[in-house]
Amino acid sequence: MTVPPENPEPPEEPTPPPAAPPAEDPTAPAPSADDEEDREGPRRRARREREQRRAVKDRAMAIEEARREAKRRATSGPVREATPIPRRAVRGLKVLVWSALLSVAAVGVGLLLYFTPIMSVRDIVVVGLEAIPQEEVLGAAAVVPGTPLLQVDTDAVAERVATIRRVASARVQREYPSSLRITVVERVPVVVKDYPDGPHLFDRDGVDFATAPPPPNLPYLETATPGPNDPATEAALQVMLALPPEVAGQVGRIAAPSVASITLTLVDGRVVVWGTTDRTDEKALKLAALLTQPGRTYDVSSPDLPTVK
Repeated sequence: MTVPPENPEPPEEPTPPPAAPPAEDPTAPAPSADDEEDREGPRRRARREREQRRAVKDRAMAIEEARREAKRRATSGPVREATPIPRRAVRGLKVLVWSALLSVAAVGVGLLLYFTPIMSVRDIVVVGLEAIPQEEVLGAAAVVPGTPLLQVDTDAVAERVATIRRVASARVQREYPSSLRITVVERVPVVVKDYPDGPHLFDRDGVDFATAPPPPNLPYLETATPGPNDPATEAALQVMLALPPEVAGQVGRIAAPSVASITLTLVDGRVVVWGTTDRTDEKALKLAALLTQPGRTYDVSSPDLPTVK
């Protein structure tokens, strides 16, 4: 017979399975903002508050800008949209600006050269002189050394030089950086006339430009009132200038009591009856041929019938 143990342990009860979470009731109320704020941390709450304050500030600024724009439109009318400037206009504006800058620079350089001795007269060169002393030309020019070249009136200097009796013409040129060039054309004697104070030299224009001994073989002029405005003097000079050099060198005297009775006397005593100045060039050619023939008087007053006596 089996004896049961004392105080027997009761048998272990089985563990029940875990209860499933209760299903959400759709009719249950949603959690409030306060519940959500309770679940937020302090940092997230502070960040959210800053974003809200920033959004409120931006909205206020947008409203204020809209008010200003509305007020500006009400006072000034509709705002026109800016028209874009064409590319060609921009290029033209640039060209205009550069042109203006270059003009200003050129004016500045010109003023600098005009008022300062950077490019001043240091040398005066005179060319074309034969009988006129250079000192006489420089004295008539009256250009002060050191004068800026741009301040020198070249026309005025040329006019002063041309007042010299022997000067037929004068030209003055600037030669940068520091020279002035004076080109002189002297008068050339064509005829000479005796006066009580000595022989006077006359050029091709009938200008009495010097009282001096005449060059060799220069013909003497016989007119009543020689001068550039005397018709007889002008006719006699016209004949002398038309003669070939080999014939003109043989003339010792030319008489022109009038424009219609011109006579040449050669250095060997032969006489040439010229007559008027009509067909002067033709008469000069006929005379050159006639002088090869022996005779004492050569008449070319009628070039169609020249004669030798």
